[in-house]
Amino acid sequence: MGRIAVIDDDIHIGDMLEEVLRREGYEVLRAYSGTEALLLLRGQRPDLILLDLMLPGLSGEEVLPHLAGIPVIVLSARADVRDKVSLLLGGAADYLTKPFDTRELLARIAVQLRGGTPAPAALRWGALEMDLAVHSVSANGRPVRLTRTEFAILKLLLQNPRQVATKSLLLEKLFEDTPDCVESSLKVHMSNLRRKLREAGAGDVIESVWGIGFKLREEP
Repeated sequence: MGRIAVIDDDIHIGDMLEEVLRREGYEVLRAYSGTEALLLLRGQRPDLILLDLMLPGLSGEEVLPHLAGIPVIVLSARADVRDKVSLLLGGAADYLTKPFDTRELLARIAVQLRGGTPAPAALRWGALEMDLAVHSVSANGRPVRLTRTEFAILKLLLQNPRQVATKSLLLEKLFEDTPDCVESSLKVHMSNLRRKLREAGAGDVIESVWGIGFKLREEP
């Protein structure tokens, strides 16, 4: 399957990742600091690296330039878009914010190991643009700050722009990322999302389909 190096000083997260990866058939290498990672890589070359940023000794940012030629997926609690952009431009192949769904991580690993990139990298509809690489949304070029659940709702709608997303489908898909989202709270999340998009200048881009669910309005 491939050899993956997990560079993370959090023993619990590292153990969880190792268990998940070994179950999928990957060989796993471990390092708990930036300095240890560089020593490890002198003798062994993994096919992919999972890199935390907040490491003792050398930080993840300091380690990254030494990892040229190896796909690196950054795993970090930092959600700031500027951090993501900086690291992606600095050599990281992908960036996943903690906490993350292990199924999404495994999918991103598979993409990197087969030498491809996620497609599409961005979703667009009218004035809206969602950049999947850096987990950001903008309307007419203006950033829109969304919660994790709001982002997931909009992503699902943008991926299927001409289809009605039923409430049951939304809840099923959202449960993968936000299991606390139930039918009553879905209404609140949807209301907040629509308000934020209106305030950002995207208009009433999401319309209700009475008794069924939601869809994006046809582009003008």
